[in-house]
Parts: sequence; C-alpha cells; structure tokens
Amino acid sequence: MSEGDNNHEHDHNDEARRDAWRGRRRGALVVVLAIAVLVLVGDILSAVALGRTSSSSARSTVSVTGSGTATGTPNTVSFQIGVSSIAKNASNALAANNARVSALEAALIKSGITKRNMQTSGLNIYQNTNNNGVVTGYTAEDDLSVTLHEISKAGAALDAATNAAGNGVQLSNLSYSISNQDSLYQKARTAAMKSAYAEASDIAKAAGETVGSIVRVSDQENSSGSTVPTPVFNTAVGKATSVVPVQAGSQTVTDQVSVVYALNG
Repeated sequence: MSEGDNNHEHDHNDEARRDAWRGRRRGALVVVLAIAVLVLVGDILSAVALGRTSSSSARSTVSVTGSGTATGTPNTVSFQIGVSSIAKNASNALAANNARVSALEAALIKSGITKRNMQTSGLNIYQNTNNNGVVTGYTAEDDLSVTLHEISKAGAALDAATNAAGNGVQLSNLSYSISNQDSLYQKARTAAMKSAYAEASDIAKAAGETVGSIVRVSDQENSSGSTVPTPVFNTAVGKATSVVPVQAGSQTVTDQVSVVYALNG
C-alpha cells in the first residue's frame, strides 16, 4: 500500500471517531433536556396539587364575643377606722391617742377580728394653729385598715369599736367582697360561652352555614364590688346610738370571652 493510501485511511478513521463523539454528546444533551423537562413538569404538578390542597383545606370562620354574669352574696367586709387626740404638746397627744387605739384594737379583737386582719394604715402628728399662725396644740391621728370575714358580726364590731374609742372616731372606706369567687366565675364563664355560641349560630344561619369547632378562644374576667353608706355615730356622747346596721347586698362578677368558630358550609 502506498503512503498516500495510508494517509487517506488515517483521515477516514479520525473523521469516524469525531462523528461518534458528536453522536454521544448529542445523546447526553437529549437525556439532560429530558430530565429537566420531567423535573419542571413535576414541579408544576406539585404546585397545582398543593394549591388544590390548601384551597380545599381553608375554612371560613366567624369571630364573636360573649358575656356572662353571676351574682353572689359577699362574705367579707373591709373598712378603715381611726381616732384622733388633741393636746398642748405632741407627746401628750400621741400618748392619749395610743391609749384610745389600744382600746379600739381590744374591742375589735373581742368582736372576732384577729390581729392579722388589722393593719395600721395611717399615723400622723401635726400642729394646730390659729388665724395668726400661732401654735395652739397638736393632733395625733391613727388609722386601722380592718377586714372581717363574718359580716354578721360587723355591726356589733363597729359599735364596740366606737364605744371604746370615744369622740373623734372616724370610719370610712366600707366595702364588701367575696373571698372565693372561683365558682361565680365558672358560672359566668359558662354563660359567656353559651352567649358566644348563640351569636355565632345566628351569624352562620344568616350565611347559610352551621357552626363548627372552636378555632381559638380568649377569656377576660372582671368583678364589680358593692358599697354601703358610712354609718353615722353620735360623737357627742362618744358612742353609737345602736348596733350599726350593716347590709352586705350582693356582688356581681362578669366574664367575657372572644371565640373564633369554624363554619361548615
């Protein structure tokens, strides 16, 4: 074979190898493109499926507020009672007032009020002056904050305290409360939930739907106390005219709930 023939044969073989390589490259490219198309189609189908799922799972809701009340009888009374004494000098005014406060405390204790339910809430000593600014004497004041858990004894306790303290006794801030309001709040909360459900049912009915399960609920409590006028004492003789009449009345607690209900179409 001549040298020219050999060169021609080599060129032919090189061309064949290049064609084969180009063919494999095109095949690989086709495979990559096919995979990309499949991934893209899969993503689209997944997005569509998720969209359908989320749209089908979304539910209509209704938000309402319900209120409920419950009423009970107070079993605790609180008040502030104090005495004041006047003397020519501060030490004598304080000494005289200390004696009166001791008598006042003893009378309260004898009436069933414990020491733990009495607290000194105010102690003052100040000068008394005339129109010209001249000191004419001193006044000492002492106040007690008192809590009594047996309201039936309150009138007699106030009467005894006033008799013991004498003239200058001062009574104020009489108020009532219920020591344990848990049962009242439970009743009020039940009434509030019923009120909320009734309102949600009315709204759902108007929309052609029915009330479903509770999605969210929040609760808020509050109470309203009751007070009575301060009893009036006959300070001219230093004693109450009779056993002080005390009426506890009633006390109302209120509960309010905010509820979100799902609606069934």
